[in-house]
Amino acid sequence: MRMSVDFIETDRLGAADRGLMYGDGLFETLRVVDRAVPLWPRHVERLRASATRLGLPAPDTDAMLAGVQHLAHGLEDAVARITFTAGVGERGYARPRQAKPTIVISVGPLSLATDVYRDGIALRQCDTRLGDQPLLAGMKHLNRLEQVLARSEWENTCWQEGLMADQEGRVVCATAANLFAVIGGRLVTPPVDRCGVAGVARAEVLASGDVDIGHVSPQQVVEADEVFLTSAVRGILPVRAFAGRTWQPGPVTRHWQAHWRAIGLPLPNRSKDSD
Repeated sequence: MRMSVDFIETDRLGAADRGLMYGDGLFETLRVVDRAVPLWPRHVERLRASATRLGLPAPDTDAMLAGVQHLAHGLEDAVARITFTAGVGERGYARPRQAKPTIVISVGPLSLATDVYRDGIALRQCDTRLGDQPLLAGMKHLNRLEQVLARSEWENTCWQEGLMADQEGRVVCATAANLFAVIGGRLVTPPVDRCGVAGVARAEVLASGDVDIGHVSPQQVVEADEVFLTSAVRGILPVRAFAGRTWQPGPVTRHWQAHWRAIGLPLPNRSKDSD
């Protein structure tokens, strides 16, 4: 793993940084292919909008991209994380009058099995539910304890992801991906205006296709004609099993996988057998 803090190559972050102390900040996780970040404009859009909502200074996204590309040199396929915090502050919740954000960038090689793109993944229903907080909904802020608790619910490798519901029991997303389902002939994704993350891969599908945004129950997922997950790093993941129901990846899922390849995000070239 290659890392930089404020564009200086190091793995050390000050203990008084507000991102560490209070989760006061944001992050973006990117897929980098031959130093290109095909979804970069969507990452920038979310990061800038979220910084405004949190009252953070505008991020220098050009410098961030240059930092990612520098650390990704020599890597054909990589995953990068940009962490943008409120910087160092005194003890207490109040931010300094002149906040000086900290920018942490980490880059490493990406390794994903091709089998899941061909055959799909199995989901489970998480017991941990998402709290209702519209002030933070949609943002990829540093407070991810709900997802940590949800992901700690299983160790069995027969499940690759878990679906998380809101306080009303409606499906919102997976622990680290957004959900899409073909229901009644229409492609639907749940809203993320009260909880959950508005993923950049989700934004790409919404901008490029005919998609309804609507509440989805676990039973509707079971009854759907197709189900897939979207992730900026993992791409389009077909769902093959959930709550006793099984699927074969269908034409809608395959369409979006082809779209991913067309925008410069090819399927990984590693098979599960090569682990």
